Amino acid sequence: MPEHGDPILLPSSGLSDATRRAEALIPTPYGEFQMIAYAGEAEDYTPHLALVHPEMDPASDVVVRLHSECITGDLFGSKRCDCGEQLDRALRMTAAAKGVVVYLRQEGRGIGIINKLKAYQLQDQGMDTIQANLHLGLDIDARHYGVAQGILTDLGISRIQLLTNNPEKVDSFGDGPIRVVRRLPIIVSPGKENRNYLRTKQLDMGHWLK
Repeated sequence: MPEHGDPILLPSSGLSDATRRAEALIPTPYGEFQMIAYAGEAEDYTPHLALVHPEMDPASDVVVRLHSECITGDLFGSKRCDCGEQLDRALRMTAAAKGVVVYLRQEGRGIGIINKLKAYQLQDQGMDTIQANLHLGLDIDARHYGVAQGILTDLGISRIQLLTNNPEKVDSFGDGPIRVVRRLPIIVSPGKENRNYLRTKQLDMGHWLK
């Protein structure tokens, strides 16, 4: 396990170094979590975060959610996506299972909030989420998960039950130091505002939504 303060980047992640910078116990509606901030620079205002149940046993098959930032859904409750509801469910499940949520600063599947809002405008004109990204010259999904593996390694975790519907998250662990022993679905019922978005994720991006 790296010493606290050492960089924990995995070379394949494509992200900047992430070092444990600060931590504190945070009471939430779901129970208490130890919030740990990981960043390349000490003064980084947007660090990755790990919310760790105080009784998490790193030697167990830990229930883990890798959640990419979604300001519109997580913070403001937007119904255009299922992100906010997934985060709520993940926090409930990890609290009950004494697990971990890794909150990754990869807004808009890695394209950032400004490009995400531009993509929303195109979606309002009839494009789906994939077509909008491509029209803007952006990747369909620009996220990376190597830094999350580094965070889990820093926490002493080697075996996880991964809360996800996304096959790319499962595949991202490959032959690395973290073994996915089980995938746990995290299904949210579609609404009228996100039905087409979820259909695109299922049919064109291969997400397991059933």
